[in-house]
Amino acid sequence: MTRPNFVFILIDDMGWRDIECYGSPFYETPVLNTLAQQGMRFTDAYASCPVCSPTRASVMTGRYPARVGITNFIKGVEKGRLLCPPYLDHLPLSEKTIARALKDAGYRTYCVGKWHLGGEEFHPDKHGFDVNIGGCHIGHPHKGYFSPWHIPTLPDGPPGEYLTDRLASEAVKLIENNGPDPFFLYLPFYAVHTPIQAPKELIGKYERKAHALGLDTVQALEDGEPFPCEHKKHLRVRRRRIQSDPVYAAMVENLDTNIGRVLDALERTGKAGNTVVFFTSDNGGLSTAEGSPTTNAPLSEGKGWMYDGGVREPLIVRWPGVTAPGSVCTAPVTTPDFYPTMLEMAGLPLMPDQHADGVSLCPLLRGAQSLEREAIFWHYPHYGNQGGTPGCSVRCGDYKLIEFFEDGRLELYNLREDIGEERNLAGSLPGVTKKLHTMLVRWREEIHALIPERNPEYESSR
Repeated sequence: MTRPNFVFILIDDMGWRDIECYGSPFYETPVLNTLAQQGMRFTDAYASCPVCSPTRASVMTGRYPARVGITNFIKGVEKGRLLCPPYLDHLPLSEKTIARALKDAGYRTYCVGKWHLGGEEFHPDKHGFDVNIGGCHIGHPHKGYFSPWHIPTLPDGPPGEYLTDRLASEAVKLIENNGPDPFFLYLPFYAVHTPIQAPKELIGKYERKAHALGLDTVQALEDGEPFPCEHKKHLRVRRRRIQSDPVYAAMVENLDTNIGRVLDALERTGKAGNTVVFFTSDNGGLSTAEGSPTTNAPLSEGKGWMYDGGVREPLIVRWPGVTAPGSVCTAPVTTPDFYPTMLEMAGLPLMPDQHADGVSLCPLLRGAQSLEREAIFWHYPHYGNQGGTPGCSVRCGDYKLIEFFEDGRLELYNLREDIGEERNLAGSLPGVTKKLHTMLVRWREEIHALIPERNPEYESSR
Protein backbone atom coordinates (compact mmCIF):
# COMPACT_ATOMS: atom_id res chain seq x y z
CA MET A 1 0.00 0.00 0.00
CA THR A 2 0.97 3.62 -0.47
CA ARG A 3 1.36 4.95 3.01
CA PRO A 4 -0.30 8.30 3.74
CA ASN A 5 1.50 11.37 4.95
CA PHE A 6 0.40 12.91 8.24
CA VAL A 7 0.10 16.56 9.20
CA PHE A 8 -0.79 16.82 12.87
CA ILE A 9 -1.66 20.40 13.88
CA LEU A 10 -1.80 20.96 17.64
CA ILE A 11 -2.89 24.36 18.91
CA ASP A 12 -1.91 25.66 22.36
CA ASP A 13 -4.85 26.73 24.57
CA MET A 14 -7.49 26.86 21.82
CA GLY A 15 -10.97 26.37 23.27
CA TRP A 16 -13.78 24.21 21.92
CA ARG A 17 -15.71 27.26 20.69
CA ASP A 18 -12.81 29.29 19.28
CA ILE A 19 -13.64 28.32 15.68
CA GLU A 20 -16.60 29.45 13.60
CA CYS A 21 -17.68 25.91 12.72
CA TYR A 22 -17.83 25.17 16.48
CA GLY A 23 -20.01 28.20 17.13
CA SER A 24 -17.68 31.15 17.66
CA PRO A 25 -19.74 34.32 17.21
CA PHE A 26 -16.71 36.63 16.89
CA TYR A 27 -13.55 34.93 15.59
CA GLU A 28 -13.16 34.25 11.85
CA THR A 29 -11.67 30.93 10.73
CA PRO A 30 -12.50 30.33 7.04
CA VAL A 31 -9.67 27.82 6.50
CA LEU A 32 -10.71 25.59 9.39
CA ASN A 33 -14.35 25.87 8.35
CA THR A 34 -13.37 24.52 4.94
CA LEU A 35 -11.24 21.77 6.48
CA ALA A 36 -14.28 20.64 8.49
CA GLN A 37 -16.35 20.58 5.30
CA GLN A 38 -13.69 18.39 3.68
CA GLY A 39 -13.40 15.94 6.59
CA MET A 40 -14.98 14.99 9.90
CA ARG A 41 -15.73 17.35 12.77
CA PHE A 42 -15.85 15.76 16.25
CA THR A 43 -18.26 17.31 18.76
CA ASP A 44 -17.06 15.39 21.83
CA ALA A 45 -13.29 15.25 21.44
CA TYR A 46 -11.21 15.64 24.59
CA ALA A 47 -7.67 16.53 25.57
CA SER A 48 -6.29 14.09 28.11
CA CYS A 49 -5.52 16.91 30.56
CA PRO A 50 -6.67 20.50 31.17
CA VAL A 51 -3.06 21.76 30.81
CA CYS A 52 -0.46 21.39 28.08
CA SER A 53 2.53 19.10 28.78
CA PRO A 54 0.47 16.07 29.87
CA THR A 55 -1.67 16.22 26.73
CA ARG A 56 1.42 16.55 24.55
CA ALA A 57 2.88 13.47 26.23
CA SER A 58 -0.35 11.64 25.38
CA VAL A 59 -0.10 12.60 21.70
CA MET A 60 3.41 11.21 21.58
CA THR A 61 2.81 8.00 23.58
CA GLY A 62 -0.83 6.96 23.21
CA ARG A 63 -1.05 6.86 27.02
CA TYR A 64 -2.93 8.79 29.66
CA PRO A 65 -0.71 11.38 31.42
CA ALA A 66 -0.87 9.56 34.77
CA ARG A 67 0.45 6.38 33.14
CA VAL A 68 3.34 8.32 31.58
CA GLY A 69 4.00 10.15 34.85
CA ILE A 70 3.59 13.69 33.45
CA THR A 71 0.48 15.07 35.14
CA ASN A 72 1.23 18.80 35.25
CA PHE A 73 2.65 21.38 32.90
CA ILE A 74 6.44 21.26 33.14
CA LYS A 75 7.64 22.77 35.57
CA GLY A 76 4.53 23.88 37.40
CA VAL A 77 4.45 23.48 41.18
CA GLU A 78 1.40 24.85 43.02
CA LYS A 79 0.02 24.17 46.47
CA GLY A 80 -3.04 25.14 48.46
CA ARG A 81 -5.03 22.98 50.84
CA LEU A 82 -3.19 20.09 49.16
CA LEU A 83 0.42 19.62 48.09
CA CYS A 84 1.53 19.10 44.50
CA PRO A 85 2.34 15.40 44.01
CA PRO A 86 5.59 14.60 42.18
CA TYR A 87 5.57 14.17 38.42
CA LEU A 88 8.16 13.70 35.66
CA ASP A 89 9.64 16.86 34.16
CA HIS A 90 10.46 15.16 30.86
CA LEU A 91 9.19 12.53 28.44
CA PRO A 92 11.21 9.37 29.21
CA LEU A 93 13.37 8.03 26.39
CA SER A 94 11.91 4.60 27.17
CA GLU A 95 8.63 5.69 25.58
CA LYS A 96 8.40 4.76 21.89
CA THR A 97 6.77 7.87 20.46
CA ILE A 98 4.54 7.90 17.41
CA ALA A 99 7.38 9.72 15.65
CA ARG A 100 9.80 6.87 16.35
CA ALA A 101 7.24 4.26 15.34
CA LEU A 102 6.65 6.00 12.01
CA LYS A 103 10.36 6.66 11.48
CA ASP A 104 11.06 2.95 11.96
CA ALA A 105 8.52 2.31 9.18
CA GLY A 106 10.33 4.60 6.72
CA TYR A 107 8.68 7.95 7.42
CA ARG A 108 10.48 11.26 7.45
CA THR A 109 9.57 12.91 10.75
CA TYR A 110 9.39 16.64 11.43
CA CYS A 111 8.57 18.65 14.56
CA VAL A 112 7.89 22.35 14.02
CA GLY A 113 6.83 24.34 17.09
CA LYS A 114 6.27 23.84 20.81
CA TRP A 115 7.59 20.71 22.56
CA HIS A 116 7.58 21.41 26.34
CA LEU A 117 8.43 17.83 27.27
CA GLY A 118 11.85 18.24 28.85
CA GLY A 119 15.31 19.73 28.42
CA GLU A 120 17.81 19.23 25.62
CA GLU A 121 18.43 15.54 26.33
CA PHE A 122 14.68 14.92 25.80
CA HIS A 123 14.10 17.18 22.78
CA PRO A 124 12.20 15.95 19.70
CA ASP A 125 15.38 14.74 17.97
CA LYS A 126 15.88 12.34 20.89
CA HIS A 127 12.35 10.98 20.41
CA GLY A 128 12.36 9.97 16.77
CA PHE A 129 12.14 13.26 14.87
CA ASP A 130 14.58 13.80 11.99
CA VAL A 131 14.10 17.56 12.16
CA ASN A 132 13.29 19.79 15.13
CA ILE A 133 12.46 23.44 14.51
CA GLY A 134 11.40 25.42 17.56
CA GLY A 135 10.84 22.54 19.97
CA CYS A 136 12.55 22.89 23.37
CA HIS A 137 11.84 23.08 27.09
CA ILE A 138 9.83 26.31 27.02
CA GLY A 139 6.04 26.37 27.14
CA HIS A 140 5.46 29.75 25.50
CA PRO A 141 7.50 32.51 23.84
CA HIS A 142 8.66 34.40 26.92
CA LYS A 143 10.01 37.30 24.83
CA GLY A 144 6.82 37.55 22.79
CA TYR A 145 5.60 36.53 19.34
CA PHE A 146 7.60 39.14 17.42
CA SER A 147 11.25 38.46 16.63
CA PRO A 148 13.66 38.37 18.39
CA TRP A 149 11.81 35.67 20.34
CA HIS A 150 14.97 33.95 21.70
CA ILE A 151 13.77 30.36 21.26
CA PRO A 152 16.89 28.14 21.58
CA THR A 153 16.00 25.84 18.67
CA LEU A 154 14.69 28.52 16.29
CA PRO A 155 16.97 31.28 14.99
CA ASP A 156 15.51 34.74 15.38
CA GLY A 157 13.98 36.15 12.24
CA PRO A 158 14.03 39.69 10.89
CA PRO A 159 12.99 42.20 13.57
CA GLY A 160 9.22 42.04 14.01
CA GLU A 161 8.67 38.71 12.23
CA TYR A 162 5.60 37.03 13.75
CA LEU A 163 6.29 33.59 15.23
CA THR A 164 3.21 31.85 13.82
CA ASP A 165 4.11 33.12 10.33
CA ARG A 166 7.63 31.77 10.72
CA LEU A 167 6.58 28.32 11.91
CA ALA A 168 4.17 27.99 8.99
CA SER A 169 6.96 29.00 6.57
CA GLU A 170 9.25 26.33 8.03
CA ALA A 171 6.48 23.72 7.68
CA VAL A 172 5.84 24.73 4.08
CA LYS A 173 9.54 24.33 3.22
CA LEU A 174 9.62 20.85 4.72
CA ILE A 175 6.58 19.80 2.68
CA GLU A 176 8.05 21.25 -0.52
CA ASN A 177 11.44 19.58 -0.02
CA ASN A 178 10.31 16.25 1.41
CA GLY A 179 10.80 14.08 -1.66
CA PRO A 180 9.05 10.73 -2.30
CA ASP A 181 9.17 9.28 1.22
CA PRO A 182 6.05 9.42 3.40
CA PHE A 183 6.28 12.05 6.12
CA PHE A 184 4.88 12.88 9.55
CA LEU A 185 4.75 16.61 10.20
CA TYR A 186 3.97 17.41 13.83
CA LEU A 187 3.01 21.10 13.85
CA PRO A 188 2.37 22.27 17.43
CA PHE A 189 2.02 26.06 17.08
CA TYR A 190 2.84 28.19 20.14
CA ALA A 191 -0.32 30.22 19.46
CA VAL A 192 -2.78 30.94 21.00
CA HIS A 193 -0.93 30.77 24.35
CA THR A 194 -0.03 33.95 26.20
CA PRO A 195 1.33 36.52 25.65
CA ILE A 196 -1.73 37.52 23.63
CA GLN A 197 -0.15 39.36 20.70
CA ALA A 198 -1.07 39.68 17.04
CA PRO A 199 -0.28 41.76 13.93
CA LYS A 200 -1.59 45.33 14.31
CA GLU A 201 -3.66 45.39 11.13
CA LEU A 202 -5.66 42.36 12.25
CA ILE A 203 -6.18 43.81 15.71
CA GLY A 204 -7.64 46.92 14.10
CA LYS A 205 -10.04 44.79 12.08
CA TYR A 206 -11.47 43.19 15.22
CA GLU A 207 -11.57 46.46 17.13
CA ARG A 208 -13.82 47.76 14.38
CA LYS A 209 -15.86 44.56 14.39
CA ALA A 210 -16.32 44.68 18.17
CA HIS A 211 -17.46 48.30 17.90
CA ALA A 212 -19.90 47.52 15.07
CA LEU A 213 -21.42 44.68 17.13
CA GLY A 214 -21.56 46.81 20.28
CA LEU A 215 -19.27 44.39 22.10
CA ASP A 216 -16.93 47.15 23.22
CA THR A 217 -19.70 48.48 25.47
CA VAL A 218 -20.41 45.12 27.13
CA GLN A 219 -18.76 44.22 30.45
CA ALA A 220 -16.88 41.13 29.31
CA LEU A 221 -15.01 40.22 32.50
CA GLU A 222 -16.43 39.27 35.89
CA ASP A 223 -14.46 38.83 39.11
CA GLY A 224 -15.16 35.69 41.11
CA GLU A 225 -13.75 33.81 44.08
CA PRO A 226 -10.15 34.02 45.37
CA PHE A 227 -7.67 31.57 43.85
CA PRO A 228 -7.29 28.34 45.84
CA CYS A 229 -3.54 28.07 45.21
CA GLU A 230 -1.14 29.78 47.59
CA HIS A 231 0.86 31.81 45.07
CA LYS A 232 -2.27 33.53 43.74
CA LYS A 233 -4.46 33.68 46.84
CA HIS A 234 -4.34 37.50 46.75
CA LEU A 235 -6.03 37.44 43.32
CA ARG A 236 -9.54 36.56 42.18
CA VAL A 237 -10.62 34.30 39.36
CA ARG A 238 -11.69 36.56 36.51
CA ARG A 239 -14.12 34.97 34.05
CA ARG A 240 -14.76 36.15 30.52
CA ARG A 241 -18.43 36.00 29.57
CA ILE A 242 -18.32 36.85 25.85
CA GLN A 243 -15.85 36.48 23.00
CA SER A 244 -14.85 40.07 22.28
CA ASP A 245 -11.06 40.47 22.73
CA PRO A 246 -9.75 41.97 19.44
CA VAL A 247 -6.15 40.85 20.02
CA TYR A 248 -7.11 37.23 20.70
CA ALA A 249 -9.46 37.25 17.70
CA ALA A 250 -6.62 38.53 15.51
CA MET A 251 -4.34 35.81 16.88
CA VAL A 252 -6.92 33.16 15.95
CA GLU A 253 -7.38 34.51 12.42
CA ASN A 254 -3.64 34.69 11.83
CA LEU A 255 -3.33 31.09 12.95
CA ASP A 256 -6.15 30.10 10.59
CA THR A 257 -4.42 31.88 7.70
CA ASN A 258 -1.13 30.12 8.38
CA ILE A 259 -2.81 26.73 8.53
CA GLY A 260 -4.15 27.63 5.11
CA ARG A 261 -0.58 28.20 3.88
CA VAL A 262 0.38 24.69 5.03
CA LEU A 263 -2.67 23.12 3.38
CA ASP A 264 -1.97 25.08 0.18
CA ALA A 265 1.55 23.63 0.14
CA LEU A 266 0.06 20.13 0.22
CA GLU A 267 -2.13 21.00 -2.77
CA ARG A 268 0.67 22.72 -4.69
CA THR A 269 3.03 19.74 -4.29
CA GLY A 270 0.37 17.17 -5.19
CA LYS A 271 0.46 15.63 -1.73
CA ALA A 272 -2.98 16.64 -0.43
CA GLY A 273 -4.76 13.58 -1.77
CA ASN A 274 -2.48 11.26 0.19
CA THR A 275 -2.14 13.29 3.39
CA VAL A 276 -4.24 12.88 6.53
CA VAL A 277 -4.67 16.16 8.36
CA PHE A 278 -5.44 16.31 12.09
CA PHE A 279 -6.37 19.54 13.84
CA THR A 280 -6.93 19.80 17.59
CA SER A 281 -5.83 21.55 20.83
CA ASP A 282 -3.99 20.57 24.01
CA ASN A 283 -6.48 21.97 26.56
CA GLY A 284 -9.41 24.33 26.89
CA GLY A 285 -9.38 28.04 26.19
CA LEU A 286 -7.94 30.46 28.75
CA SER A 287 -11.10 31.92 30.24
CA THR A 288 -10.58 32.51 33.99
CA ALA A 289 -7.11 34.00 34.49
CA GLU A 290 -4.06 35.64 32.90
CA GLY A 291 -6.17 38.16 31.03
CA SER A 292 -8.99 35.68 30.27
CA PRO A 293 -8.83 36.33 26.50
CA THR A 294 -11.64 33.92 25.51
CA THR A 295 -14.68 32.08 26.80
CA ASN A 296 -15.68 28.45 26.24
CA ALA A 297 -19.38 29.00 26.95
CA PRO A 298 -21.69 27.13 26.89
CA LEU A 299 -19.05 24.83 28.39
CA SER A 300 -18.12 25.43 32.01
CA GLU A 301 -14.81 27.12 32.94
CA GLY A 302 -11.63 26.55 30.89
CA LYS A 303 -7.94 25.75 30.94
CA GLY A 304 -6.81 24.27 34.26
CA TRP A 305 -10.29 23.07 35.30
CA MET A 306 -11.82 19.58 35.39
CA TYR A 307 -15.04 20.77 33.77
CA ASP A 308 -15.55 20.37 30.02
CA GLY A 309 -14.35 23.89 29.29
CA GLY A 310 -10.93 22.69 30.38
CA VAL A 311 -10.74 19.53 28.29
CA ARG A 312 -13.26 19.46 25.43
CA GLU A 313 -11.51 20.43 22.19
CA PRO A 314 -12.10 21.09 18.54
CA LEU A 315 -11.03 18.10 16.46
CA ILE A 316 -11.13 17.94 12.68
CA VAL A 317 -9.72 15.04 10.66
CA ARG A 318 -9.44 15.04 6.86
CA TRP A 319 -8.68 11.58 5.47
CA PRO A 320 -9.02 11.89 1.68
CA GLY A 321 -10.90 9.11 -0.04
CA VAL A 322 -12.03 7.54 3.24
CA THR A 323 -13.83 9.99 5.49
CA ALA A 324 -17.05 11.45 4.14
CA PRO A 325 -16.71 15.21 3.58
CA GLY A 326 -18.75 17.31 5.97
CA SER A 327 -19.38 14.44 8.39
CA VAL A 328 -19.90 14.96 12.11
CA CYS A 329 -19.05 12.49 14.87
CA THR A 330 -20.57 12.67 18.36
CA ALA A 331 -18.66 9.75 19.93
CA PRO A 332 -16.36 10.72 22.84
CA VAL A 333 -12.68 10.44 21.83
CA THR A 334 -9.45 11.45 23.59
CA THR A 335 -5.81 12.34 22.95
CA PRO A 336 -4.22 8.86 23.32
CA ASP A 337 -6.37 7.70 20.40
CA PHE A 338 -4.21 9.47 17.80
CA TYR A 339 -1.27 7.05 18.10
CA PRO A 340 -3.11 3.82 17.14
CA THR A 341 -5.16 5.76 14.60
CA MET A 342 -2.06 6.78 12.65
CA LEU A 343 -0.59 3.28 12.88
CA GLU A 344 -3.74 1.77 11.42
CA MET A 345 -3.97 4.42 8.70
CA ALA A 346 -0.38 3.62 7.73
CA GLY A 347 -1.10 -0.11 7.60
CA LEU A 348 1.30 -0.76 10.50
CA PRO A 349 0.80 -3.24 13.34
CA LEU A 350 -0.75 -1.81 16.48
CA MET A 351 1.45 -1.62 19.58
CA PRO A 352 -0.95 -2.05 22.51
CA ASP A 353 1.85 -2.31 25.06
CA GLN A 354 2.90 1.20 24.04
CA HIS A 355 -0.34 3.05 23.23
CA ALA A 356 -2.03 1.33 26.17
CA ASP A 357 -4.88 3.83 26.52
CA GLY A 358 -5.58 4.73 22.89
CA VAL A 359 -8.24 3.29 20.61
CA SER A 360 -8.03 3.72 16.84
CA LEU A 361 -10.49 6.27 15.47
CA CYS A 362 -10.48 4.62 12.04
CA PRO A 363 -13.91 2.97 12.51
CA LEU A 364 -15.44 6.38 13.28
CA LEU A 365 -13.67 7.97 10.34
CA ARG A 366 -15.12 5.24 8.13
CA GLY A 367 -18.64 5.92 9.37
CA ALA A 368 -19.14 3.91 12.56
CA GLN A 369 -21.19 5.60 15.28
CA SER A 370 -19.20 4.47 18.32
CA LEU A 371 -16.05 2.76 19.57
CA GLU A 372 -15.69 -0.38 21.66
CA ARG A 373 -14.70 1.49 24.79
CA GLU A 374 -16.58 1.86 28.05
CA ALA A 375 -15.19 5.15 29.29
CA ILE A 376 -12.48 7.79 29.08
CA PHE A 377 -10.59 9.20 32.08
CA TRP A 378 -8.70 12.23 33.40
CA HIS A 379 -6.38 12.62 36.37
CA TYR A 380 -5.16 16.11 37.26
CA PRO A 381 -3.99 16.09 40.91
CA HIS A 382 -2.78 19.70 40.76
CA TYR A 383 -4.03 23.23 41.21
CA GLY A 384 -4.65 24.79 37.85
CA ASN A 385 -2.85 28.08 37.43
CA GLN A 386 -6.26 29.33 36.32
CA GLY A 387 -8.36 28.58 39.44
CA GLY A 388 -9.17 24.88 39.22
CA THR A 389 -8.52 22.44 42.04
CA PRO A 390 -7.04 18.89 42.06
CA GLY A 391 -9.33 16.12 40.85
CA CYS A 392 -9.99 13.26 38.51
CA SER A 393 -12.95 12.38 36.30
CA VAL A 394 -14.55 9.82 34.04
CA ARG A 395 -16.95 10.03 31.12
CA CYS A 396 -19.11 6.98 30.43
CA GLY A 397 -21.78 7.44 27.77
CA ASP A 398 -23.53 10.73 28.41
CA TYR A 399 -22.50 10.89 32.06
CA LYS A 400 -19.41 12.54 33.49
CA LEU A 401 -18.34 12.18 37.11
CA ILE A 402 -15.76 14.43 38.78
CA GLU A 403 -14.08 13.71 42.12
CA PHE A 404 -12.47 16.73 43.77
CA PHE A 405 -9.56 15.81 46.04
CA GLU A 406 -9.74 18.79 48.42
CA ASP A 407 -12.99 17.66 50.04
CA GLY A 408 -13.80 14.37 48.29
CA ARG A 409 -17.03 15.70 46.78
CA LEU A 410 -18.49 14.04 43.72
CA GLU A 411 -20.28 15.83 40.89
CA LEU A 412 -22.25 13.99 38.21
CA TYR A 413 -23.51 15.53 34.98
CA ASN A 414 -25.48 14.38 31.95
CA LEU A 415 -23.58 16.15 29.20
CA ARG A 416 -26.21 15.55 26.52
CA GLU A 417 -28.84 17.35 28.59
CA ASP A 418 -26.55 19.72 30.48
CA ILE A 419 -23.51 20.68 28.41
CA GLY A 420 -22.68 23.49 30.84
CA GLU A 421 -22.40 21.10 33.84
CA GLU A 422 -24.83 23.21 35.88
CA ARG A 423 -27.01 20.49 37.48
CA ASN A 424 -25.14 18.11 39.76
CA LEU A 425 -26.99 14.76 39.69
CA ALA A 426 -24.82 12.95 42.24
CA GLY A 427 -27.54 13.08 44.91
CA SER A 428 -30.46 12.22 42.65
CA LEU A 429 -28.73 9.37 40.76
CA PRO A 430 -26.81 7.47 43.45
CA GLY A 431 -26.60 4.29 41.38
CA VAL A 432 -24.93 6.00 38.44
CA THR A 433 -22.69 7.95 40.79
CA LYS A 434 -21.52 4.80 42.55
CA LYS A 435 -20.94 2.92 39.30
CA LEU A 436 -18.81 5.69 37.78
CA HIS A 437 -16.90 6.36 40.98
CA THR A 438 -16.06 2.67 41.35
CA MET A 439 -14.88 2.68 37.74
CA LEU A 440 -12.77 5.80 38.36
CA VAL A 441 -11.12 4.46 41.52
CA ARG A 442 -10.34 1.13 39.84
CA TRP A 443 -8.77 2.91 36.88
CA ARG A 444 -6.49 5.19 38.90
CA GLU A 445 -5.37 2.24 41.03
CA GLU A 446 -4.58 0.28 37.87
CA ILE A 447 -2.33 3.01 36.48
CA HIS A 448 -0.85 3.91 39.89
CA ALA A 449 -2.09 7.49 39.78
CA LEU A 450 -0.73 9.68 42.58
CA ILE A 451 -3.19 11.38 44.95
CA PRO A 452 -2.22 14.74 46.49
CA GLU A 453 -1.56 14.87 50.22
CA ARG A 454 -2.74 17.45 52.75
CA ASN A 455 -0.64 20.58 53.13
CA PRO A 456 0.17 20.86 56.87
CA GLU A 457 1.01 24.55 56.49
CA TYR A 458 -2.28 25.48 54.82
CA GLU A 459 -4.45 26.27 57.83
CA SER A 460 -1.73 28.19 59.62
CA SER A 461 -1.24 30.38 56.56
CA ARG A 462 -4.89 31.45 56.53
